[in-house]
Amino acid sequence: MQGTSLSALIEEKLAEAREHHSGRSAVTVHGGRENALRQTIVALAEGHVLGEHESPAESTLQVLQGRVRLSTADDAWEGSASDFLVIPPERHDLAALTDCAVLLTVSLHRDA
Repeated sequence: MQGTSLSALIEEKLAEAREHHSGRSAVTVHGGRENALRQTIVALAEGHVLGEHESPAESTLQVLQGRVRLSTADDAWEGSASDFLVIPPERHDLAALTDCAVLLTVSLHRDA
């Protein structure tokens, strides 16, 4: 078994996000070529945005700390710590309403 302290990673990534000009930092906590699932902690400093991008195949977002807004062309969702969202299969962006950290889970469908 391999355990990870999410609290420590959140603090580390938030510190990096606050220092980086993009206002963001991320680390994959599970996943890779040999896995069908990837989980990544994304930290954003308040006021920064992870710009509009395509939605991965199947993905979810869990807010670990702070407040965020995920927006599509037609809708928006605001979440705070412990909120969970199934990300819609369309272009979207993610904005940090406060310093925040989220756990992004993506299914990496592999052809047999």
